[in-house]
Amino acid sequence: MTYNAIRPGQTWLDTAGKRIQAHGGSILTVGDTFYWYGENKEKTTPGSGIWHWGVRCYASKDLYNWEDKGIIIPPNPEDESSPLHPSQYMDRPHIIFNQTTRKFVCWLKIMMRDGTQQSTVLTADHILGPYTIARSGLRPLNMSAGDFDLVVSSDGKAYYYFERVHSELICADLTADYTDVTGYYSTHFPNVQPPFVREAPAYFYRRGRHYLFTSGTTGYHPNPSEVAVASAFHGPWQALGNPHPADASRTSYNSQITSVFKHPFKKDLYIALADRWMPHLPDMLGASYENGKGYEKARDIYRSHFDPDIDYVIQEEDRYAITLDVDTSVADYVWLPVRFDGEMAYLDWQDEWKVEDYE
Repeated sequence: MTYNAIRPGQTWLDTAGKRIQAHGGSILTVGDTFYWYGENKEKTTPGSGIWHWGVRCYASKDLYNWEDKGIIIPPNPEDESSPLHPSQYMDRPHIIFNQTTRKFVCWLKIMMRDGTQQSTVLTADHILGPYTIARSGLRPLNMSAGDFDLVVSSDGKAYYYFERVHSELICADLTADYTDVTGYYSTHFPNVQPPFVREAPAYFYRRGRHYLFTSGTTGYHPNPSEVAVASAFHGPWQALGNPHPADASRTSYNSQITSVFKHPFKKDLYIALADRWMPHLPDMLGASYENGKGYEKARDIYRSHFDPDIDYVIQEEDRYAITLDVDTSVADYVWLPVRFDGEMAYLDWQDEWKVEDYE
């Protein structure tokens, strides 16, 4: 099948006719080729015991049609202690290029089966690998590091935005080779507990302003996003509000933003890439999805779980609000162009849109 437009939320197939598996993903441009990479969830079905099957990458010239280039960071099914074992919770790979070392550097968030949060860092000479582990079992700044984004500034300095689990958002400077943190960092968006803690930071820069999209913390159940702006990498950050104000379901169009891609050959086209982890959520929740009551239930359940002063009795009908038994092998994608009104960044729903419609 050949595509000539982006259709948010619809099943997306590669050039061989197979479902694209690049979740928690990002796009990196090398020359005139776009590389979209992310978590390979093809084997992650309920009860499988498999969280990931490595990092898969696709190549495209138009952002519509993607050729599968294979698994660039394979799983390690033979070693249960490996951070790349399929049962370990590997999420949100991010790859940046170091102009000095000429290396592609990939960071992986690893939530080990014992509940500890670690990072694994790999390097390669080419975007498609092979990748070699440079650091494993890393606890940046001796913190539990959750969802994150990596950013390279115009002068080559790199930054690491991550959720300090269940606490706050951290911006940390990376070392010159991008494989560790220097020790200098700043803290932002402090919150008492989930669901209000901000996670899934997605950074972009536009016209002298630094932006972050973040989500709340309600597991796989989607929640309202928030956009914030700053004049420097380390802030201070000003929260501007929900970029999806027209979404009555309060689920960010049933998606979670994973990264923002600035089209290098367009004047002002920024694309928010998001995962739709639970495509069937509207059918599961019915009217409570449409009016936002489903999200509110998920919010209250997560709040009660982390706040001992709140007593919430979970009912059988609440299971879809908190379930982790999600078939992520059939998760979809929601890609939308960012619309700006002054400093505010909005994501308007479109059933279909074309890159060619932007200058």
